[in-house]
Amino acid sequence: MKHVLVLGGTTEARQLAAALVELPGLRVTSSLAGRVAEPRLPAGEVRVGGFGGVPGLAAWLREHRVDTLIDATHPFAQVISRNAAEAAAAVHTPLLALRRPSWVPVPGDDWHPVGSLAEAAGLLPRLGRRALLTTGRLGLGEFAGVRGVHLVARSVERPDPPLPPELTVLLARGPFSLEGERAVFREHRIDLLVTKDSGGAATAPKLAVARELGLPVVVLRRPEPPAGVRVVGSVAEALAALG
Repeated sequence: MKHVLVLGGTTEARQLAAALVELPGLRVTSSLAGRVAEPRLPAGEVRVGGFGGVPGLAAWLREHRVDTLIDATHPFAQVISRNAAEAAAAVHTPLLALRRPSWVPVPGDDWHPVGSLAEAAGLLPRLGRRALLTTGRLGLGEFAGVRGVHLVARSVERPDPPLPPELTVLLARGPFSLEGERAVFREHRIDLLVTKDSGGAATAPKLAVARELGLPVVVLRRPEPPAGVRVVGSVAEALAALG
């Protein structure tokens, strides 16, 4: 029986695991980082927690006789993606990366691309006074020095210090609807959006609302995948690549 290990926690990772478990002669294990207290569990076997860096992941691949490793983590999960590439190469396990396509600006968008959260934080005072921040709770400390801008930070779980002095935390989990996002922008008087280029449809409505209102959007560019790793953009492409 062939064994596939899916590194994920994303919507695409769950969709892929659900498709793979239906195939005969295949054992499917999904690995979740464990950063969310109550994650949505995928189909098949599930393990939660880190591997212990490249050596730990390589040992796990070898010990559990993994035939194919699929990196279906978030586009900004640089560390695990790099570890996956190095561990797979070390034990000669085929590796495939599943990455949802980037968002692309359309007419009416006022995007301000940045290369880091620190760069994004520096832009805020010039662009607005009430910003919806959807970059995740783990990077919120980068905005601790922002002054003169009230931040409305949305995350699945409450963030840890250090935190910005002017902060409202919205605890919510996507997907988000267009009407729901309109209500958030209206209720919190949002005049600026800050987001990562996560791609996908689940959190895209906020971009549509910003476009409707003519608001600036600070967009954190996604990192490049590790060199030499084959990348596909959908679950269907991943299944085709696996044969």
